[in-house]
Amino acid sequence: MSTSYKIPEVENFEGNLNGKNTHLFMLKNRAGMQIALTDYGARLVSALVPDKDGNLIDVVLGFDSIDGYLNAQEKYHGATIGRFANRIGNGTFILDGQEYKLPQNNGTNCLHGGPEGYHTKVWDRQVSFRKKVTFYYVSPHNEAGYPGEVNVSVTYELTDNNEILINFRASSDRRAIINLTNHAYFNLNGEGNGDILNHFIQINSNEFIAINENQLPTGQIESVIDSSFDFREQTRVAERIGQENTQLKYANGFDHSYINKNALSQVAASAYSPESGVELELYTDYPTVHLYTGNYLSDDTGKTGKKYLRNGGFCFEAQHHLNNPNQPSFPCFVVDPNKEYNFNMIYKFRIRK
Repeated sequence: MSTSYKIPEVENFEGNLNGKNTHLFMLKNRAGMQIALTDYGARLVSALVPDKDGNLIDVVLGFDSIDGYLNAQEKYHGATIGRFANRIGNGTFILDGQEYKLPQNNGTNCLHGGPEGYHTKVWDRQVSFRKKVTFYYVSPHNEAGYPGEVNVSVTYELTDNNEILINFRASSDRRAIINLTNHAYFNLNGEGNGDILNHFIQINSNEFIAINENQLPTGQIESVIDSSFDFREQTRVAERIGQENTQLKYANGFDHSYINKNALSQVAASAYSPESGVELELYTDYPTVHLYTGNYLSDDTGKTGKKYLRNGGFCFEAQHHLNNPNQPSFPCFVVDPNKEYNFNMIYKFRIRK
C-alpha cells in the first residue's frame, strides 16, 4: 500500500472569493497527527494519521488548492453543510403556516442547503493556541429561501488522543430550521487508494430510515435485522452493497440515515481498514447517523493526483432527520430565538494491530 501523502501548501489556499480572503490552517497534536482546514466552506482538507506500520497517511479526500474545490464535480468534500443538511423534498416546507421555497439542485429536492449553501461561503475565523479553529458565518434572513438571520459557528479541535472534535452552534432572530453536519469523505487506506469496499463498518443502531425513489423518507423507520442494512457487527461493505435490495437501488448504494440513540460518550459508528490498520470511530449527540458510500464520486482528481472513483470514500454525516419539516412522523427540529443550536461530532482515530 502506498503511504505517500501531500501536505497542503498554505499559498494554494490564499485567494479572494466575493471580496473575502481565503486561508489554510494547520493543527498538529503531540502524537504526530495533523489536520488542515480552510475557511472556504469551513471544511476539513486533510487528516494525516499513523497507519499500522507507523507511516502517516492522509485519510480525507480533498484537493490541494482552493481552485481544486471550486472546480470539483463533488462540491461537498470536507465541508460544513447548511443551512439544512440532506434533502428537503420538492424544495419547499411549511413553518408556522408559511410556505418557504428553496432552490432545487437534486432533482426536485433541495440538497445540502442548495447550490449556494454554506459549503460555498468564506467564513470568518479565529485560531486558538494552534489547537482549535472556530469558523463563523452570518446567514441572512431569506438566504436561499430559509427564514431567519442565523449566526453559525463551527469549531474544530484536534486533541492529543487523535480526536477531531467538531462543535456546531447557531442562533436565529426568528424561528428557523437548521441542520448542520460535516461532509468529510474518508478512505482509511489513504485518499485515492482504491475504494472503501474492503472497509469494515459498524453502526450501533437497530433502525434506519426507508427512502423512496426520490431519496426522500417514506416516514417508515425499519428494522435492520435480517436486511442489507444490518451493521450492528463489523461487516465488510462489499458483503452488503451488492445485495439485491430496493433501498440500495434507490440510492445506488448506501445513502441512508440510521437512528442514533447513543450518548456522546458512546460509539455511534465505526469503520476499519485491515489494509492500513486504521480505525475511525464516530461519536455524536445528533439523532441520526447518515452513511454515504460515495456512490456518485467520479472524475475528480485528488490532492495526490489520483482519481476519486465510485465508492472511493465514505461519509458518516451525523445530523437531524432528513426532510423533517415535511415528514409528520419525524421530530421537526426548529430553533427558536431564545434557543441555541448546539451539537457535536467526534472523529476519533486509532490503530488496530
